[in-house]
Amino acid sequence: MGNPFAAGPASRIAWSWLVSIVFLVTIQLGYAEDEKPETRQALASAITSTGDEQARIIDGLAETGSPLVRQILVSWPRGEIFLYTDPAGTIIPVTLDADQDGAGKAKAKRIDTGVWLTDAAGQPLTFTSQELKLAETDSKLRKLIRNTLDLLTLADPQPANRVSAVMKLGLAQKPANLAVLEARVDKEKDKKVQKALAEAIALIQLKNTDPKIQAAAVSKLADLHSISSLDIVKGVAADKTADPAVTAAATAAVKSINGYIQVVNFFGTIFRGISLGSILLVVALGLAITFGLMGVINMAHGEIMAIGAYTVYVVENVFGRGLDLSPFGMRISIPGLNATGAFYESYFLFSLPIAFLVAAVVGILLERGVIQFLYKRPLESLLATWGVSQVLQQLYRLIFGAANVQVNSPRWLSGNFTFSDVIFGYNRLFVIAFAALIVFGTWLLLTKTPLGLLIRAVMQNRSMASCMGVRTERVNMLTFGFGSGLAGLAGAFLSQIGNVGPSLGQNYIVDCFMTVVLGGVGSIFGTVCSAIGIGVVDQSLQQILLNPVMGKIIVLAAIILFLQWRPAGIFVTKSRSLEG
Repeated sequence: MGNPFAAGPASRIAWSWLVSIVFLVTIQLGYAEDEKPETRQALASAITSTGDEQARIIDGLAETGSPLVRQILVSWPRGEIFLYTDPAGTIIPVTLDADQDGAGKAKAKRIDTGVWLTDAAGQPLTFTSQELKLAETDSKLRKLIRNTLDLLTLADPQPANRVSAVMKLGLAQKPANLAVLEARVDKEKDKKVQKALAEAIALIQLKNTDPKIQAAAVSKLADLHSISSLDIVKGVAADKTADPAVTAAATAAVKSINGYIQVVNFFGTIFRGISLGSILLVVALGLAITFGLMGVINMAHGEIMAIGAYTVYVVENVFGRGLDLSPFGMRISIPGLNATGAFYESYFLFSLPIAFLVAAVVGILLERGVIQFLYKRPLESLLATWGVSQVLQQLYRLIFGAANVQVNSPRWLSGNFTFSDVIFGYNRLFVIAFAALIVFGTWLLLTKTPLGLLIRAVMQNRSMASCMGVRTERVNMLTFGFGSGLAGLAGAFLSQIGNVGPSLGQNYIVDCFMTVVLGGVGSIFGTVCSAIGIGVVDQSLQQILLNPVMGKIIVLAAIILFLQWRPAGIFVTKSRSLEG
């Protein structure tokens, strides 16, 4: 490379500045790693001290906000802090390095200075954990450490962690925590954490002996709609020794918070009902095409859904490290892309069109190989497709194994957010949007495309459409393929909310037929209404009865009774067909 200082003056100056910057950055990084010297000295004193002095030092560590303090306080109760006595009799707290030599020994780092423990010659000393004395803790000390860790969490970079720490301190209702929480009010910028601070401060003020402060705290909790404090406020309202003004304020607060909970439960139930209905809609929409429009009782619909789920499993592994399969005793290795980050997290988006195409191809093969010979013969088609479903299940077992396979949801589908205490899961929001998109796409296909016109013509009067030159066999094939593709999309989403195994479809086939029949055979709009209605009613009954099984039984019984009164379903499909 050559000597850079052998060049001209400008080059030498540039290199000098670069070396200086690197040196300064190195120093700063060293300080960031080693923390402030006084912080390390306080940590060492906390470990070697005893009694009240030790408690005072540990309490003071909460004000540092230091990551090193958190690391050491977490390691201490775990038995990862040791005491070394030097030749002069000084006790030095140390931690052992993770890397060990051949004898199982590791270097020891001093907590008070952050440097390796060395001998007189400056060589690092090595020890096993048995050669050093353990820095022991008792229950009182561990409790003190936990409290300090909670206080340290008030400065955590993640708002959710700060909220958790604030509420934990508030629910403890210790007056000693009040000053710490009040000091955080002006520093905190996140609105959720600010609300949590207000709740925590009010909870601690309930322990105040001044009735005016207690009443103001209770009113504050009512204004904040503090659900977490409801039990405590109920206790204040039931306290017969409390001041009448405090009791009255607490009674009003209980009523206010309970009313707020009812509103939260109402909107939460509606959201969960719509999301459950969207799941039913996604899994039933494909059947609404094959059964509702074509009149084919396809008992293999669930197994076609499983094809979509297994497709997601394969695509995920292709994006990852690859996949090894052993169908029929043959070993097949599918190489992986070893993707990471956002590209790997996008595997699910890539898997959706692939799942649709694979399921559609299987549906077309099923229609060409079996279904086309059984039109107008519903019982025979039922038995034949049931046999196909058994064959497909066994095929899944031979290829992927009898056990369920693991499909990991991308991170953007795994979380949730809270709005006015109503929890909105990302996966539930996705299925609602997903179902709406599928319904809109199906509507466009059936009403705005030449294929949709042919499908509707064949479904209304097959013979007349054939006489007009419509190739009914091709239309039947494409229609069944489209319905199967929708089933594959349903399976792709189900892979994100449940287990993926050979019997995946069997868990949904009854719900599929129930949804399609209730909405009205042949009515896509009826399928949408019945799916959302079943979902909302089911979730509402579960909320009222507090028994999911009983809620489902009542929904099923209600559907049976409704069909006795209206056998054609909610929306009766009008047809000009004379076929009997």
